[in-house]
Amino acid sequence: MLIFCAFVLVGLLGLLIFLNHAGAQKRNESTNPPTVMANTTSTDQAGAKAPTDELKKKLTPEQYYVTQKCGTEPPFRNEYWDNHRAGIYVDVVSGEPLFSSLDKFDSGTGWPSFTKPISKEHVTEKSDRKLWMERTEVRSGKSDSHLGHVFDDGPAPTGQRYCINSAALRFIPVEKLKEEGYEQYLPLFEKKK
Repeated sequence: MLIFCAFVLVGLLGLLIFLNHAGAQKRNESTNPPTVMANTTSTDQAGAKAPTDELKKKLTPEQYYVTQKCGTEPPFRNEYWDNHRAGIYVDVVSGEPLFSSLDKFDSGTGWPSFTKPISKEHVTEKSDRKLWMERTEVRSGKSDSHLGHVFDDGPAPTGQRYCINSAALRFIPVEKLKEEGYEQYLPLFEKKK
């Protein structure tokens, strides 16, 4: 019975988030001009500032909504929630390495979940008081893009669950790490063999 209630709650939360996402998209598509962001630049992989207009061209509408407007994608209908391949996840805006598949686990929430970032230096955390509760928001270090939230209900060894939007990430499989310039992360996967 408890498991059934948990599934119902997760489903309702997913529906609420989806409806919020759909409403935000409709508002953005209306005749009202888009809201001007206080931060009108983001950082690209080289570390240079990229104007918001360039980001809108570079990113899909969902990636832009999630990373720049602090949005949330629907659970179970995103690219990486069920990805089991070995590799790393990088910031879709800057290319900054964020998470490793070695720290990914199935949280049952419908979003990619990790026990820790590749390096704490690559993420920042801040208080988020939206949705009538206090949560800890996770943002990328270089581009300051919204990634998701971290909770204290994860598995050992950290007890943390970094619940991250797929739209904020780009996955690089182990076999492409060297080709894409992330060869320094290859030893992580060699230890696992």
